[in-house]
Amino acid sequence: MNYSHEHLEIQKTLQRFITEEINPHVDEWEQAEMFPAHQVFKRLGELGLLGLTKPEEYGGAGLDYSYSVAMAEALGHIECGGVPMAIGVQTDMATPALARFGSEELKREFLVPAIAGTAVSCIGVSEPGAGSDVSGIKSRARKDGDDYVITGQKMWITNSLQADWMCMLVNTGEGSVHKNKSLVIVPMRENGKLRPGIEVARKIRKIGMNSSDTGLIYFDEVRVPQRYRIGAEGQGFIYQMQQFQEERLWAAASCLQSLTNCIQWTIDWAQERKLFGAALADQQWVQFKLAEMKTEVEALRALTYRACDLYVQGQDVMELASMAKLKAGRLNRLVPDTCLQFWGGMGYTWENKVSRMFRDGRLASIGGGADEVMLGILAKLMGIAKRPARPE
Repeated sequence: MNYSHEHLEIQKTLQRFITEEINPHVDEWEQAEMFPAHQVFKRLGELGLLGLTKPEEYGGAGLDYSYSVAMAEALGHIECGGVPMAIGVQTDMATPALARFGSEELKREFLVPAIAGTAVSCIGVSEPGAGSDVSGIKSRARKDGDDYVITGQKMWITNSLQADWMCMLVNTGEGSVHKNKSLVIVPMRENGKLRPGIEVARKIRKIGMNSSDTGLIYFDEVRVPQRYRIGAEGQGFIYQMQQFQEERLWAAASCLQSLTNCIQWTIDWAQERKLFGAALADQQWVQFKLAEMKTEVEALRALTYRACDLYVQGQDVMELASMAKLKAGRLNRLVPDTCLQFWGGMGYTWENKVSRMFRDGRLASIGGGADEVMLGILAKLMGIAKRPARPE
């Protein structure tokens, strides 16, 4: 996959916006443990960056998925992990199924403002007792006339303290855990206030990704029209699994630039830092480790680009996307940790950009499917692990 002039121009536009309107505020947002999502998303919408792959009739650009990868990569110029993650939730996690399977009415009501940046969305899959095991969710929607009445909990939900609506995976029937779930759009607020029955039980404080708000949300008899269901009833698990391919490609692409920056920051530091009468960068061990890490990042880039290229061609890339997600998680742990060591005491300070990457990057091996889940998928696709019988 090669970036065209159009890809590069989108990246330049985004990088300019990041330099002028994001990075000057990152320290403030990190300290506040929240960034102004409505303000930032509105500006991204005005720049046409929230719907690159969405249909033009809803305000999108109608481009292929390689443009989403290009955007995810450029978001790595943001000097924290929380803001890029929140943007990715809006563009590549909460809206893909809506754009593909939602009714015309649903897309007009929810997709259009999400693309314009006038509404903030979140994706409600994980629960206190079901994270990587999506099939184990307990939230339930019973039918009452033309409505669903939803009760349950959603946890680890990015953007949820500011979101206008949630794309929620919820049990809408009985039987097989893979065939009894639906994706439902749940409006979270009316006139800026939480709707009756929706409670932010608590804001979750994390060791990293501090500028991104994360909540535990309770739903108690929340009424939603059945017409807010995305696609067919009982197909939610399938839709979510399809959506995961894009989410995992996005996760891999989003760390390419930030990892590259982390290495370059460390090179610059090592060339200035004096140690026993010479620059730290003169130490062969330092040189070799930086070169090795740069090679690993470029290998991840090649894998991610190849997976994206095949995906754009219409191929199933579950295997390659899972590999890329796995490798991205591992490198998000290895690279900042190694670089932090070279920074010495300065690397152990809270404000240091490398230490922030060390904290933020740890999530990559957990969120969106833990490393062990990626390995399990790969083992099954390779034919070396038996597929367990699906519980009914």
